[in-house]
Formats: sequence, C-alpha cells, structure tokens
Amino acid sequence: MSTSSIPVTSTLELKQPDIEYHPDEVKYRARVARLLAENPDRINVPLPDGFPQQVEGPIVWEGKDWMSEDQWVYKFSAAELEEINNALIHFKSLGKPIGYIRKDTFPLPTLSTTLKGLAQELYSGRGFFVLRTLPLDSYSREETAIVYAGISSHVGSARGKQDATGAVLSHIKDLSVSHGHEKGGIGNSAYTTDKQVFHTDVGDLIALMALQTAAEGGTSRISSGGRVYNELAATRPDIIRTLSEPWPLDSFGGDPGYTLRPLLYHEGGHAIIQYSRRHFTGYLTQKRSTNIPPITEEQAEALDAVHFLAEKHSLGLNFQKGDIQYINSLGLLHARDAFRDDEEQTRHLIRLWLRDDELAWKTPGPLQPIWNRLYSVGPDDQRFPLEPEIRRKANGTTK
Repeated sequence: MSTSSIPVTSTLELKQPDIEYHPDEVKYRARVARLLAENPDRINVPLPDGFPQQVEGPIVWEGKDWMSEDQWVYKFSAAELEEINNALIHFKSLGKPIGYIRKDTFPLPTLSTTLKGLAQELYSGRGFFVLRTLPLDSYSREETAIVYAGISSHVGSARGKQDATGAVLSHIKDLSVSHGHEKGGIGNSAYTTDKQVFHTDVGDLIALMALQTAAEGGTSRISSGGRVYNELAATRPDIIRTLSEPWPLDSFGGDPGYTLRPLLYHEGGHAIIQYSRRHFTGYLTQKRSTNIPPITEEQAEALDAVHFLAEKHSLGLNFQKGDIQYINSLGLLHARDAFRDDEEQTRHLIRLWLRDDELAWKTPGPLQPIWNRLYSVGPDDQRFPLEPEIRRKANGTTK
C-alpha cells in the first residue's frame, strides 16, 4: 500500500481516553473487554524483538515470598551508631559543603563493608533493604542531612539532582496547606496525603529516610517490575509491545511540550519499567496538556494493567522514625497508601536519588540523556534544602 492511501489523523482529532491518575478497575475491565472484542487476535502478537518470554533473577519476586521484615531490615548496632557519629564529627571538622560528602570524607571503617554488600543486594539481589534506626533526636536538621548523605555515599557513589536548582535532597510530605498557594499549585501526589499509585522515579536507586511517620496510613509499597513483565509476557504480549513503543510524556509547560520514549526496556537481562502515571493523566492542578498527542486506548489499558499487576504482587514496608529505605528504581515499582497526619505526627520523608557506578545496570539508550543530566551536578552545586519545598523546573512549573 502506498503512503498516500494511509489515512492521516491530526492530533486535534484524537481524544484522550477516559482515564485518571487513580486507576479505576471497573473502567479498566470494561476497556479490556471492549478492545478484545474489537480485535480478538491482538493477544496473539509476538513479543517485540529482543524481549524474552521471561526474565529471571532474585529481583523477580512476589510480595507473598517475604514472610518477615527481618529478611530485609538491617538493624544498626550500638558500635555502628558510634561509628556513624564519629564520621559526622570528622566531616564537620573538614569545613566543607555537604556536597563533598563521599565515602572518604564520611569514613565508616567497619560498617562500610556491610553497606557495600547491601548495595550489591540492590543491583544483584532482591532490590531493596531498610536500615534501622538512626537516633534523629540527637541530631540537628543539618546533621541529619549529613548523616543521611554520608551513610548513603557507601550505598551509591553518585547523587542525582532532583530539580533545576541542583537540589539533591527533597522533602516528601503534605505541602497542600503550606505551599498550595504557590505558582502552579500542587501537581504531584508526593506533596499531599493522597495515595500514590505505582510508578518509578528516575535514576538507579531511591533512598527515603523517615523523619516522622503519619498518625495513620502511609504504608510504602514496592513491587517487582520483572514479575509484572513475566505475567504480561505470558498472557498479554500485545501490552508488552505497547509499553515498548514510544509514548508522549507531558512536560507540563516545559520546552518541548512533550517527549517521546518507551516505558519498558530489556537491557542486560533485566526488564526495566520507567514511568510516572501523572505524565499521561495529569494530577490536580497539573492537567494533561491539550495541545500534545493524547495517549491511545491501548496505552490507557497498559497503564492500568501495570498498576493492578504491581498492586497484586506488592509488598508493604512500614517505616519507623529514623529508618532509611533503599530500592532499585530500575527493577522495582513503588507506591504509597493514603495517610492522615495530626498535630503530634506529620509524615515527613527526605529523599536522595543515587547510583553505584561500579555495580550499576546498563542504562537503556533512550534514558541515557536523562541520566546524564541527573548525575551531572558537582559537589559545589549540590543543594541540600533543610526545609520542605516543591521541586521546580527551570520555567518555574512543579515537577
């Protein structure tokens, strides 16, 4: 067939599917039934070139595989806490900005070996662990940031910037009252008490430290991307194909207005899912742009399929004050339950994006430019905000 006979549909004629940030299982099941009725053979397509029928390894698991948090929680001994405190004193004596924290400037003579082994668990094992528990009441806010970055420098050798200003530390808490009046408002569920649906952050590793827990709720949930991949590859190879093709990610006022890339990659034997649902549905004040290509019905189906499978096979991790949670954001998806704060307990986490340059998986080609920008901030330009702020892009819009 010649190209002249192919019907052309303009972006303006296409319509965004009926899909919101919060997945609706009734709508999802109806969409699945409708699309299969329209094309029953769609589930018989082959997997895309280079994508295996199954991925394997210890990072491919189900929540029911884990029986006790003792399997993933490492508890600091009194001697290790003293070692951490000595490293804090040493770094402060150097008189350097926090961006200069590295393994050699925050020395942990015995604990470092343990942390290196746990870093290998992130890349070559189950993909997550929790450190318990730092005595935060003994530290100032600045000392907490130093200790957090110092310990984490023995897990990930590089810190990624989280906004256009070079902030490498961000605060995850409800900012809807304190910051909701700012330009752009709240466009990310991380800054609300709302449920966060399954997604990934950019970069290799995510570290989250609990400064305080919620009065109720707020359970952190993780799920194996490899387990989600295997079930889809076995039952819905067409969804694997959809996920592996380019999608229009809304930049919410950025330039350009959207970018195109796949959400799923197979690299080095790993199934790598990289996406955040709000870039396709919008969230609160951050509405999906109307002047960019909408997602398709098949893409809407794929978004819900990934979420509900991740939810089905997920594991809940309960934070305690002073805990640090580390997860592999290339191999695992994560979510958070809704929560309730009160005057005595306000959920407040601080986050780092990390990478271990020795252990790291190969970064998929379409993600490499993002990774290059992420890990490009030098020690003098790394910001460690000690108070909460909403992450901003260069143009002032929220991230």
